[in-house]
Amino acid sequence: MELVEKCPVCGSEKFDPFISGKDFFLSGEPFEIVRCHNCGFRFTNPRPKAEELGKYYESSDYISHSDTRKGIFATVYQMVRKYTLGRKLALVEKNHGKGRILDVGCATGQFLNYMALHGWETVGIEPDVKTRERAISEYGLLAFPEEHLNTFENHSFDIITMWHVLEHVSDLNGRMNQLKDLLEPQGTLIIAVPNCNSYDANKYKVFWAGYDLPRHLYHFSKPDVKLLAEKHGFKIVKILPMKFDAFYVSLLSEKYKNGKMRWLPALWNGFWSNWNSGSENGHSSLIYIMKSEAN
Repeated sequence: MELVEKCPVCGSEKFDPFISGKDFFLSGEPFEIVRCHNCGFRFTNPRPKAEELGKYYESSDYISHSDTRKGIFATVYQMVRKYTLGRKLALVEKNHGKGRILDVGCATGQFLNYMALHGWETVGIEPDVKTRERAISEYGLLAFPEEHLNTFENHSFDIITMWHVLEHVSDLNGRMNQLKDLLEPQGTLIIAVPNCNSYDANKYKVFWAGYDLPRHLYHFSKPDVKLLAEKHGFKIVKILPMKFDAFYVSLLSEKYKNGKMRWLPALWNGFWSNWNSGSENGHSSLIYIMKSEAN
């Protein structure tokens, strides 16, 4: 295990206990989340070393690495994912005309394939070998392992996206610096992460699936992302909701809390999470659209 000695956002060395949880999805191992005493940022600490994290993804049930439709939950998940492709395309093209896009954590490549079909030049990064090979074989995508990020020239991409990926990255600040270098000066960075201040996070507490210990190393709120963006020379120009996530996360949270997916309570709590999102806390998951501060 690796002990994080400084807050990844502000650098403070003083933390307070926040939640004692466990890996409900796979291993059952206990993990701790701490809160920075200075800025309030929450993160998993201690955490598995970077070279050990892969074993916590080794399951056929890890749905974001799969195109399976086995079971009603997976079927609904895939239907929603297909629907959101068009919304993601519209979001990207609202912020930039046709160009070159990098998707970090491209999984099986559905998003990049959809972008390619609509005239975009696409490149993907996917750490998991089997998932990456599926993206290459099924869609013929340019998809590379994570270390390939170091081989791109600066200002290579008009758009960089990370859909529920930043919370998994071991070196948070190193990755943000890397993204800044790879993005062309007028480009756009789009990052989606769970929101640990949401209604459903407060409802389910330790059972909230958005914590996803230990795969999620960081647990972001709006103020956290704002501080992180400013630290690395970005400004947030817009924050958008991912409304379907409230239902998906609530279903998993019901399973972790009660041992089964209770659809009616999950749908109700997902509805209330979206309904109550008008407060400063926001939706279950949020999309942050960022530009360089220099622009």
